[in-house]
Amino acid sequence: MLTNSDIEELTAFRRALHQYPEVSGEEAETARTIAAELKTLAPTRILTGLGGHGVAAVFDSGTPGPTVLFRAELDGLPIPEEHDIPWASKVSGKSHVCGHDGHMTMLLALGRMISRRPVAKGRVVLMFQPAEEDGSGAKAVVADPAYDEIAADWAFAIHVEPGQPFGQVSSGPGLINCASQGMAITLTGKTAHAADPEDGTSPALAVAQLLPAIDALGVGGPLDERFRLVTLTHTRIGEPTFGIAPGEAVIYTTLRSTHDAGLAEIEAELRTLVDDVAAAHGLKHSLEIFDHFAASINAPDAYEVARAAMEALGVSHGDEGVPMRASEDFGIFGHGAKAAMLCLGPGKDYAALHNPDYDFPDDLIPIGAGIFERIARDLLGAA
Repeated sequence: MLTNSDIEELTAFRRALHQYPEVSGEEAETARTIAAELKTLAPTRILTGLGGHGVAAVFDSGTPGPTVLFRAELDGLPIPEEHDIPWASKVSGKSHVCGHDGHMTMLLALGRMISRRPVAKGRVVLMFQPAEEDGSGAKAVVADPAYDEIAADWAFAIHVEPGQPFGQVSSGPGLINCASQGMAITLTGKTAHAADPEDGTSPALAVAQLLPAIDALGVGGPLDERFRLVTLTHTRIGEPTFGIAPGEAVIYTTLRSTHDAGLAEIEAELRTLVDDVAAAHGLKHSLEIFDHFAASINAPDAYEVARAAMEALGVSHGDEGVPMRASEDFGIFGHGAKAAMLCLGPGKDYAALHNPDYDFPDDLIPIGAGIFERIARDLLGAA
């Protein structure tokens, strides 16, 4: 159980984290700060450098049993914060308007409780993963050979989700977050003088043909097995000048599906479309993948464990707002474990995630940590 002193200290720690965000792949100082805090809890072992800057604390009971992993994220966002709170970001152009500072603090709160009252069997792993925001972190952690030593049987995560009542959890069995990936398409021809465009090869008409065709690959709709959404996010043709007929164009688009296989199908169709259009216009082309997220799917058994924990604690829960079109790389942990993601509400009218005025509500720290602890006790008992 967390004391009033715990809550005060954890709140101060969260606010300190908030002031020094680091974006995906650059979380070195955040990782050092977390590792130092974990050391005070005397876990069995601390692993660092997992999949980049990942940190994991292992609390091993010494008695055979399952490994239960609880995950938080280390990274912030490249978004300037616009807030007058005393603990606003001190790093220009970067902020924790994603709630990850709060997620890390909930895990540290769980660590305090497990340290004081160890589990009876198995292991608890507190996983602080890097690079969630670009989808690369969980993959890198799981692919790291060191992860094999702590591979989870069960995995759980909580993400704050504005728009839901304070303290209410939205979740359920099955799909929680869609699979998605960004695609950068480059079309290359040959520049020419604007007075003699026939001397070059412009991608302009190819872009005009591609934009509606790409958009038509996925038009949204209900979040069922057939859901496909393709969103055009950026395009550029040539340079902003009047004297040069363009020789290059770039198109950015995001692909989204309710399952990983569906995402692969959209990608294959997009590649065929670009191949055909580029060939028809005499253009070279390339496609590059960014921000690839697997679908996050709650295992029924894991959700049932979480549901029972919430009911035992009297935490309100339901399936309002889920599944979501938005993506989350926690789904990767579910490829090798029974996993469940819970979405914790900060209040119906609370600022949205990734907004420049967002700040994690500290009163959620004991609620999230309490859910995690009850899950750990239900699966592993108490010494």
